[in-house]
Amino acid sequence: MQHVRTRSVMVGLGCLAALWAVGLFLEAYGVLDLAVDHAAVRDWLAGADLYSHGTGRPPVAALLMAPAALLPLTVTAWLLALAGLAALVLALVALAGPVARRYGRSRLVAVPAAAALALVSEPVRAVLGLGHLDLLLLCLITADVVALRRSAWARRRAAWWPGAPASRTPGARPEQLRRVWSTGSWAGVGIGIATALALGPALFIVYLGVTRQWRAAITATGTAVTLMLGGLLIAPGATGAWFSTVLFQVDRAGPIGDPANQSLAGLLARLYDSSSTPVLVWLSFAVLLLAVGLIRARAAHTDGDEIAAFTLVGLAGAAAAPVSTSHKLVWVLPAVLILLDAAARSRSGARRPGRPRRFAGLGYASAAVVTYLVFVLPPQWAEGWNAYAFAVLALMNALPWRPGAAPATPPVRRPVAPARVPAIPGPRGS
Repeated sequence: MQHVRTRSVMVGLGCLAALWAVGLFLEAYGVLDLAVDHAAVRDWLAGADLYSHGTGRPPVAALLMAPAALLPLTVTAWLLALAGLAALVLALVALAGPVARRYGRSRLVAVPAAAALALVSEPVRAVLGLGHLDLLLLCLITADVVALRRSAWARRRAAWWPGAPASRTPGARPEQLRRVWSTGSWAGVGIGIATALALGPALFIVYLGVTRQWRAAITATGTAVTLMLGGLLIAPGATGAWFSTVLFQVDRAGPIGDPANQSLAGLLARLYDSSSTPVLVWLSFAVLLLAVGLIRARAAHTDGDEIAAFTLVGLAGAAAAPVSTSHKLVWVLPAVLILLDAAARSRSGARRPGRPRRFAGLGYASAAVVTYLVFVLPPQWAEGWNAYAFAVLALMNALPWRPGAAPATPPVRRPVAPARVPAIPGPRGS
């Protein structure tokens, strides 16, 4: 009983500390971007043009935000921040939880510790303080990683234990819901919703096609198209305005050469000492980055690390986008976790007999610590020397993956070939 009471007190103190941190972020960043979106959606509901205020939200996101736009800005900011905080914790349950269980650690300790460390990083601070959806997008995409892994487990079980137990009642609704959850047949829904809300996650659909995960790719595409068509039917004028004024005008998101833009385009613009980037130069390097990211993601998928594959796709999308401010760099968080896990795996492998290595995993651990410290620094210090941009590029090109850590495809069960009996017996003992 005393142990349960102590744990409850610790959980309560942790929640209070998280709420206090969220309040600090809202005050420091002033929810500037959310204020623009809030005013734009409120005026749009009154009959004005949705994009007259400079918002870049797709119509689906604007429709989702419409009920909150009727509330005061402070209430909307707190609701969105709390939703982002909950999404961060859920994503870390799926990302950090299996790592903790693999090393015999309690998830009740590992997940809050990971959430506390992630909370003070600049991407999370910016998402909560400015009022963006990137943590919700991270959670939706991570849910598809979970679905793909559950689908692989279900196919592996079906290969070894075909058929359903006779005790199950066919057609029962709870049983159908349980089957949908256990088989991961909803894989792709999260990516589809994220694509409809922000368009950038469409790169994950390309990745699903590259890795030939066709069912998830079709589900994601169908979900995104359905939501976008729904937005077109409900608000045809807003959808047309979004395509004409937002999708084809990159500068609407801010000057390319702004120090806050830590994408490849912003880096090249500052190297050229210009407010924009030569389009052909940027396109050439962006296509190369996307190709490298997708190739490395496919290799990680083949080796059985779907989390690293999705992380590489997210990093490649952030690096190749025209504008990537700090709130879009949330995929650095799973990258740091992967580096720490790779260091621990190298360390545990070095303890095996016959393979003594004194400094095994030190490189991965050092990279994780340095990367985390870079993204904990105030943005005014790090953006001045393009630290975020260089860190994302380095992670995208050098992030390791852990073979068999998070497979999304079941292992191929090859039949064992029977031993061949030679036509002429060999000598005895051969």
